[in-house]
Amino acid sequence: MKDVTIQIPDMQSAHCQARVNNAVKEINGVQIKNQEAGQITVSLSSDNAKEEVVAAIEKAGYSVPLKHEL
Repeated sequence: MKDVTIQIPDMQSAHCQARVNNAVKEINGVQIKNQEAGQITVSLSSDNAKEEVVAAIEKAGYSVPLKHEL
């Protein structure tokens, strides 16, 4: 498992954090380690999982800047 921190500038309130949490927790091979305003840290079982996480965050309505550098 590899830990990755993803910046999500638009995720500030508890409501926003809950939406992102719900979107990410459904992905197989991903475990949420920490979540706070503006970022989430996840543990990934594979490199492909980080692209799934970014896609889930964007589908929930939040932008992930510089996602190609994750």
